[in-house]
Amino acid sequence: MASRLPASNSCAAITECRRGRVSAAAATAQSIMTAELAASVAAVPRISVQHAPAPVPAKANMRKEMEEDNWEALVAPLHPVLRDEIVRYGELVAACYKAFDLDPSSDRYLNCKYGKKNMLRGVGMPDAGYEVTKYVYATPDISLPIPTQSGSTCCGRWIGYVAVSSSDVGRRDIVVSFRGTVTSTEWIANLMSSLEVARFDPHDPRPDVKVASGFLNLYTSGDSSTKFGSGSCREQLLAEVSRLLHKYKGEEVSITLAGHSMGSALALLLGYDIAELGLNQGAPVMVYSYGGPRVGNAGFKRRCEELGVKVLRVANVNDPVTKLPGVIFNENFRNPMGGGLSSYAHVGVELALDFFKVQDPVCVHDLDAYIRLLKCHPKNGAAVRAKRNRDAAGDIARKARELLSSVQVAEAWTWQDAAMQLGNWMQLLNI
Repeated sequence: MASRLPASNSCAAITECRRGRVSAAAATAQSIMTAELAASVAAVPRISVQHAPAPVPAKANMRKEMEEDNWEALVAPLHPVLRDEIVRYGELVAACYKAFDLDPSSDRYLNCKYGKKNMLRGVGMPDAGYEVTKYVYATPDISLPIPTQSGSTCCGRWIGYVAVSSSDVGRRDIVVSFRGTVTSTEWIANLMSSLEVARFDPHDPRPDVKVASGFLNLYTSGDSSTKFGSGSCREQLLAEVSRLLHKYKGEEVSITLAGHSMGSALALLLGYDIAELGLNQGAPVMVYSYGGPRVGNAGFKRRCEELGVKVLRVANVNDPVTKLPGVIFNENFRNPMGGGLSSYAHVGVELALDFFKVQDPVCVHDLDAYIRLLKCHPKNGAAVRAKRNRDAAGDIARKARELLSSVQVAEAWTWQDAAMQLGNWMQLLNI
């Protein structure tokens, strides 16, 4: 799901491409979205991105307000302090991509280029105010009978990092940052969209709380043979978060989880896991999701809200990834056969952005494009409004729908056909 291509070079370019997309889309789109998808998109409430004229309060007070109000009073219009927070955590997520080694000849191929002490400096963020304490690895339990450039298909790959803020920011902020999809097995995991009971609390399995099987697989599977990390992604993270909470016991602590695309799904799973097990010990758990898909069903959404997990979803209305999984059955149109238990549902408050570039349509999912738009300073108080143009992104959404339809007959595929379909999707997003 993760796009590494650059979007437009400036905020002005993003705005300009948005103006010309209607006429260009009319000439290039091969079909429009199906009635069900159009109804689903139209029904989702949108929040305009604006800059509030109110004076900026102290960041400590703003943090309390965000924890108590679940962002709802701060996103319409978007408060400058919250905007800065969204940009800051987005850049900590972008650091994952900058640090990820994609050189096949490197000893650290598909792992981090830098040691923990030098990582943030290596990606150009020496003054971020955080110290990286642990690298995190994920292992999809998926075997592909086709050769891959990276060798083993079931091997732990660097997925992100844990960091803790210095004491001069007013609190100890434990941050976990996740990148999006890169490897072939991660792509296959993304396509495993059947709902499965999470069962994070062994004493209370909660059969009504279900999540996407692919994301659950990536979060809970482990590989003891990797030279960089051992145990599942879940085991690594729970152990490190518990260690840091114990180390800074007595201080004001917050837990902030952030990710892009697939990484946002892992961030939300971790947030739910920590709260369900009570590991946060009263510390607020907040999730920043950038271009994230749906993760679980209505029971999962309800339980996250009961546990007080605060989720802010930053989503481009033209980004097809934010409509998946659950294109048909979701929070707006539930499955008549199973209701909310068999229908996907987004969690949290949505901050809707709106950008599109006709010459580079894959920019709709690019994290850098998200961050650049948020950094824009609208002239004369003009708002960047979330206005959906269905024709402009119709071709991308249609192709995503076609892929999902083909997945339903995956049992009849040969692995070569499956790889071809996956390649077509990756080529569409140029990932």
